[in-house]
Amino acid sequence: MGYQAIRNNLRRVLGGLAAAVVTAVALLPANAAGLYDAEHFELANGMEVVVITDHRAPVVTHMIWYKAGAADEPPGESGIAHFLEHLMFKATKTVASGEFSKVVARNGGRENAFTSFDFTGYYQTVASDRLEIVMRLEADRMRNVVFDEESFEAERQVVLEERRSRTDNDPAAQFAEQLSAAQYLNHPYGTPVIGWEHEIRALTIKSVRAFYDAHYRPNNAVLTVAGDVTPDDVRRLAEKYYGGIARVDVPARVRPKEPPQIAARRLDFSNARIARPNFRRTYLAPSTSAGKTEHALPLVLLSEILGGGSTSRLYRALVVEQKIAANSGSYYSASGLDRSRFYVYASPSETHSLDEVEAAVDKVIADVIENGVSEEALLRAKTGFIASTIYARDNVRSAARIYGRALTTGRTVEHVKSFPERIEKVTAEDVRRAAAYVFDLRRSVTGRLHPEPAS
Repeated sequence: MGYQAIRNNLRRVLGGLAAAVVTAVALLPANAAGLYDAEHFELANGMEVVVITDHRAPVVTHMIWYKAGAADEPPGESGIAHFLEHLMFKATKTVASGEFSKVVARNGGRENAFTSFDFTGYYQTVASDRLEIVMRLEADRMRNVVFDEESFEAERQVVLEERRSRTDNDPAAQFAEQLSAAQYLNHPYGTPVIGWEHEIRALTIKSVRAFYDAHYRPNNAVLTVAGDVTPDDVRRLAEKYYGGIARVDVPARVRPKEPPQIAARRLDFSNARIARPNFRRTYLAPSTSAGKTEHALPLVLLSEILGGGSTSRLYRALVVEQKIAANSGSYYSASGLDRSRFYVYASPSETHSLDEVEAAVDKVIADVIENGVSEEALLRAKTGFIASTIYARDNVRSAARIYGRALTTGRTVEHVKSFPERIEKVTAEDVRRAAAYVFDLRRSVTGRLHPEPAS
């Protein structure tokens, strides 16, 4: 199946509502390598820089990514990466506490930050003529954050309240947290990014500062800048503000390895506030950087075919045809630095049970393993991903995120650029083999969320 088939299918599926997208696809080279074109270079101190130029609007997104996330925390000190993210908005040696955000707002910009297992990121979107302002501020807090007891303790209470509101007071979130802990017995992906409450309470200024000093270095960072800029301008500013920060050896990203899972695990979780039962199963799966990586891209397509919307296999079987579920779907992310998970889920309709839903999900999965997926379904999934890559070009923040996530999780700029070409080459047999590999109950955790205690 060639790229021309994907183009033709995009026309058929999207029709006149997406003429601009169809035109964009038609103008792409056969391998679509220019879809996420970018300039990539490295400063003398080891900081990587990616520039994605887009002059259609006088706006730019500036993102700094650190190759340090929740999975890089010392054992027993969960929550450090996220706690530090909060403290980065406090005082530095030259900027008063809270002033960072005020300066960005006064200049008409938006900013925020995020912590994941594999990285921590900070970004600002501003008018392109204000890029120097935010770059100066971000470079300042790379090394000059002030850790004082009063701010530290105040922010601890903010983090604890965030955990209470988002997890401890939400049975579904608690359920998801327990599923992760059951899947990863030894690897830190089983520990919540926000941290366990008792460990958040025990964190000290000394431990958080040590994490900052170890990881927040230019040679452990990736700068992505997307929008109305040129590579030469970004290089000049990056050398001016980041280039003078000395490189320091950073700890190797050596993480505990997950032992082989040799038996299926099951989890029952009940809470009176749950309105509808929920079935969820996760399978330990490879990513693009760990495990049997050849299955990662086929699993991306399999997730779309199996549970990616109202035309997916699970939805049609459980919701449309059998009418035993109110919803059903699947999810998979290939971007982890270590092994990922493949999710399937469903909620039974009013007159049906979790047992029926689980049996129906297993039947669909067994059929995929035995008979594979159709060429039409595969083409539809590929079309969707090609379209999404085109739409991502219309959002400077999306482009900056794509490169930052890739370079902090073991991938390269070329890996991003070649994504459409690699998607095109996946065959239906590749998808079937990936399904047969990942859907092994011995590497699964099955969870049941009940509105009443399990009998």
